[in-house]
Amino acid sequence: MTTSRRGPLATALAVALATLLALTGCTAGYTAREDTAHAPPGSITLALTAAPSNLDFTTTSGAAIPQALMGNVYQTLVAVDDHGKLTPQLARSWRVDATGTRYTCELQQGVTFSNGDAFTADSVVFSLDRVRSAHWSNGLKAGMDVVKDVHADDEHTVTVTLKRPSQAWLYTMTTLVGAMFTPSGVGHLATQAIGTGPFAVGSWKSGQSLTLTRRDDYWGEPAAAPQVTLRYYADPLTATNALRGGSVDAVVGMQAPDLLPSFQQDHAYTVMEGTTTGEVVMSMNNKKAPFDDVRVRKAVMYAVNRQDVMDSAYAGYGTLIGAAVPPTDPYYEDLTGAYPYDPDKARALLRQAGVAGSTVTFSVPNLPYATAAAQVVVSDLKKVGLTVRIQQQEFPAVWLDKVLTKHQYQLSVIAHVEPRDVLSLLAPGYYLGVDDPRIQDLAAAADAGDTDTYVKDMKTLIRRAFVTDAVADTLFLLPNLTVARTGVTGLPQDSATTALDLSRVARS
Repeated sequence: MTTSRRGPLATALAVALATLLALTGCTAGYTAREDTAHAPPGSITLALTAAPSNLDFTTTSGAAIPQALMGNVYQTLVAVDDHGKLTPQLARSWRVDATGTRYTCELQQGVTFSNGDAFTADSVVFSLDRVRSAHWSNGLKAGMDVVKDVHADDEHTVTVTLKRPSQAWLYTMTTLVGAMFTPSGVGHLATQAIGTGPFAVGSWKSGQSLTLTRRDDYWGEPAAAPQVTLRYYADPLTATNALRGGSVDAVVGMQAPDLLPSFQQDHAYTVMEGTTTGEVVMSMNNKKAPFDDVRVRKAVMYAVNRQDVMDSAYAGYGTLIGAAVPPTDPYYEDLTGAYPYDPDKARALLRQAGVAGSTVTFSVPNLPYATAAAQVVVSDLKKVGLTVRIQQQEFPAVWLDKVLTKHQYQLSVIAHVEPRDVLSLLAPGYYLGVDDPRIQDLAAAADAGDTDTYVKDMKTLIRRAFVTDAVADTLFLLPNLTVARTGVTGLPQDSATTALDLSRVARS
């Protein structure tokens, strides 16, 4: 974990937050209590910031929906533990044939969906076939392109046949792409979520809260709390106000780390610091001038002081990693030294490209870490001859539409939290604008090889993309910061997936 001094922006932010603390606390607390007034004893209420726009991750991108629903409501055949290792879930075991293309899964028995439907091999066939259909539009569906056929051998055995061997496919099945559905439960996915997990959706208020209730008929170990309510706040200030005011029991994914010292010094609270898979990526649209010129992209890499960005955006919490690959990935390589902070090199490259003195637009989502990071980037680029005009965008609605979907941007920044998502970032048609056949060839060769070949080729691919081609600047890896009332237990410290496991959360 890399920690460092606070930047001046972060210090100023802390002062402003402290000043406003008393002014906004009452409103946030009153709203939160409305959702939990009749909660059963032992219920937990958590504060988060980025709210899902709906409950349908099959057609909506972003991490907010799977954060709340994956593992808690929807489950997969295989899951990932805190260390990134594959573990059984709805598949109690699996085996792979000698060709590496046939996966036979023995399913858990006695499993039902929250609407009473039985989970069987037919459920698996339906779910995986649906990912490959027009019903799914989420870009992560590409992870299922390698699947040739899904067949129910009997009620509790299913065989998935791949077009070719794939090192990545089984891991892909641990993500939202591998979520299991029942045919009768997909009619209203935007507002209703029906899965096999330990919770069912009790209530959903768009942009405000999501309440999960413990299932008494759950096939595995029951959830520890009878009810968990996720309340969404527009900013970390109101979230921490709600914690201090007693409206919530914890703030998960704390985005105002400068407020942590006041909680660390108070025995009424517990502060946890862990790791995530959230790479904060400053994207440069590789298909739009001036970033269609690799010299300009390299100039930006040299111009931005990533340590200062992390200091200002997260008070020094986080990790510098050099590419969009977290240390939990098997092909991780520390590339932080590839582009050291060097304004002189940046100026020279901009002059060579003929763009010194140009103005570019920075499309920044209204998320605390993004707006703080943007201020450092603007200052650093101005020093080397690029003027940056910030265009603030509402997240998720506007940013997802303008940047992610329509690619209407030059420069942007966002945390990509999906595990092992580097190939998604580099895929043709994705918003970074990378369209390099060499990268796609390396990806295919890596995926089809054995484990050693996979790791070696993936490292070569990542170096080509993030060092040779400088397709994007990975600013830092997000930490997982949680502040909870003392006595609240079971919140995960590390986050190896997008899912927030709520099954063990309880109050002692």
